[in-house]
Amino acid sequence: MSAPLLSTKDFVAKYGLMAKKSLGQNFLLDGNITEKIVRTSLKAQGLENLNNEIALEVGPGPGGLTQAVLKQQPQKMVAIEMDERCLEILAEISQVYPQLQICNGDALKFNWQKMYAESGAYHVFSNLPYNISVVLLTGWLKQIQNFKSLTLMFQKEVGDRILAQPDSKDYGRISVITQLQCKVIKLFDLPPTCFVPAPKIWSSVLLFEPRENSLSLEILECVEKLTALAFGQRRKMIRQSLKGVPDILMHLENLGISSELRAENLSPQDYLSIAKSLV
Repeated sequence: MSAPLLSTKDFVAKYGLMAKKSLGQNFLLDGNITEKIVRTSLKAQGLENLNNEIALEVGPGPGGLTQAVLKQQPQKMVAIEMDERCLEILAEISQVYPQLQICNGDALKFNWQKMYAESGAYHVFSNLPYNISVVLLTGWLKQIQNFKSLTLMFQKEVGDRILAQPDSKDYGRISVITQLQCKVIKLFDLPPTCFVPAPKIWSSVLLFEPRENSLSLEILECVEKLTALAFGQRRKMIRQSLKGVPDILMHLENLGISSELRAENLSPQDYLSIAKSLV
């Protein structure tokens, strides 16, 4: 029988691991919190555990969230970590949980297509490095059919933008694109004191559940272009900010969308309707 695993805090002490600012690291060492993240996410999805499911984590660091996910008995878990200092900790965890597959690499350069082809749809759990969180999310949204859920932690201000509704100051491109592809639920917020080192900002844990009828890549990229133009000049009426789009006034009139609205006045469905009329 394997010896019990060390706590994340003890692993960090054992290996003398210090968070690197250059990697956007803020370690979450409290097992109660990491288990709450997983437990709350599963409850919101109506799942009792991760039996017969495949999990994925980006940036596991010293493995606090990793252990919490593995306790829910996934069939397989893939952890992508670029910090070689953390690999020994993850290797120790894999001795107790052999279903853990460790990949040493940069998530921004990772061969996602190869991984998608090797497995079924993933449940993602990640305390994302804040400096790459939005880039990773937008990439995953374009391949959303490869995921069953994403439970992700963001800076609270980013989480607020993702959840923002039309006619609010936080509403923008990421709100539109995310809400078209997923149902997004805020699970809870975390204060800076939960992390080592403590950041200057609060964090939010969000659950993303892919919509049954996800958008094609062609439509999604058209929405991205439209929102880039509209929110790039958000104080202007869309007849001005979208004037470079061929026949835009005709399309808006046909859809019953006033050309005198501004970017933040259009709902995600409005942007989708415009994109569909253009493609």
